[in-house]
Amino acid sequence: MKLVSYIENGAIKLGAIVQAQLYCLQAVNEQLPTDIIALIQMGDQVRLETEKQLLNMVEADTLIAPVKDYVLLAPVPRPTSCRDGYAFRQHVEAARRNRGVEMIKEFDQYPIFYFTNHNAIQGPGAVYCMPDHFQQLDFELEIAIVIGKEGRNIKAKDADAYIAGFTIMNDLSARKLQMEEMLLNLGPAKGKDFSTVIGPWLVTPNELENYLVSAKQGHVGNNYNLSMKCWVNDQLVSAGNVKDMDWTFAEIIERCSYGVTIHPGDVIGSGTVGTGCFLELNGTGKLNNPDYQAQWLQPNDEVKMQIEGLGTLVNTIHAEATDWSILSLKK
Repeated sequence: MKLVSYIENGAIKLGAIVQAQLYCLQAVNEQLPTDIIALIQMGDQVRLETEKQLLNMVEADTLIAPVKDYVLLAPVPRPTSCRDGYAFRQHVEAARRNRGVEMIKEFDQYPIFYFTNHNAIQGPGAVYCMPDHFQQLDFELEIAIVIGKEGRNIKAKDADAYIAGFTIMNDLSARKLQMEEMLLNLGPAKGKDFSTVIGPWLVTPNELENYLVSAKQGHVGNNYNLSMKCWVNDQLVSAGNVKDMDWTFAEIIERCSYGVTIHPGDVIGSGTVGTGCFLELNGTGKLNNPDYQAQWLQPNDEVKMQIEGLGTLVNTIHAEATDWSILSLKK
């Protein structure tokens, strides 16, 4: 299923997308919750039964409306936590090369992640940014998973069973804030905590079975052949593939759950795909041409991300009506 959270008459509802049409899941089965995490917690059997009921409704042409007629939220509007990984070697290698430093050997030893602000998760639509965010505002093209069941000390070989679904992630980044605060070897914090976008819907793993490929040599877990693209103002700026992940989500879950309980509704991002942000693209451009003009996101820019099988996530960047700067508060 492709699950969505959407607004109807001021209330959050839970729906499913079939051929660009939105079906209210409570119309499919009035016993189903309106909260996606509650549905996830009910388990795979309930999901399978719901899918069958949904298909019967589709065949009967009992239609709610085209999805374009609704305001979509993040598929998981209030995740229990949000971690972001660092799974694509190509991105890490290029970013370090562009800074004139060697590839860090620890990348190949273990997957890492950081926690970002799960209360700043957003879905499709407008993203409002403060003046300091526009000091080198960047997109980051990623895929993310949502955890489907509670677990602790999960081995990588078992971890794919804990994934409820996949979605697109845009890990928006204010690079000037990020770079300054990380000089203190702590973070990222203010450079990341203002917005992370996921959506437009959550795709359950059974929908992606035809895209399954082997993990890279020496790695464990499912991987997927899914093209990834990003446009800014209709200009293609990034292209990659989920199959280029070096660390699998199974391996990332293994590390996340070591000595820690993960919960249904936890969001985990892959980290940036190769070419998947202006920081990398600008560095590469400057390396190849000293006269290269760096590009960053500006007010009113449209960012459109597309991952095969997962849909298209569109956001418009807006400036808050203020001139308040925390950068100006530096001593």
